[in-house]
Amino acid sequence: MLTITQALVDQIVAHARKDHPDEACGVVAGPAGTDRPERFIPMLNAAMSPTFYEFDSGDLLKLYREMDDRDEEPVVIYHSHTATEAYPSRTDISYANEPGAHYVLVSTADTDDAGPFQFRSFRIVEGEVTEEQVEIVEAY
Repeated sequence: MLTITQALVDQIVAHARKDHPDEACGVVAGPAGTDRPERFIPMLNAAMSPTFYEFDSGDLLKLYREMDDRDEEPVVIYHSHTATEAYPSRTDISYANEPGAHYVLVSTADTDDAGPFQFRSFRIVEGEVTEEQVEIVEAY
């Protein structure tokens, strides 16, 4: 189960809406070993595409060094789908290389700036996708 604050959900959804019609992507880091997402880190979609996202390799290297220095790990890896449901695509599954992370997908397919959206979380381990419950809390 993913437990996440309302403030972080709001930031992820706002990023997805801001980048629409391109896919948005980013990370929420947390203290190593806690499974507690705390630090919102929006990233640039280097692909700048409505159907695909890609972290810039230089930005990603910098992020992992920063997380290492802060004793953090990627607790949530998120991206948006702009034309389909919030479910991992074959490409998403093939690029999922953090078995301990929660993969959050936000669908902005049927939305405008204030409309409905889908917010779902998955575990992706060795190509196996398992949807998990999301508990949204005010604080930890």
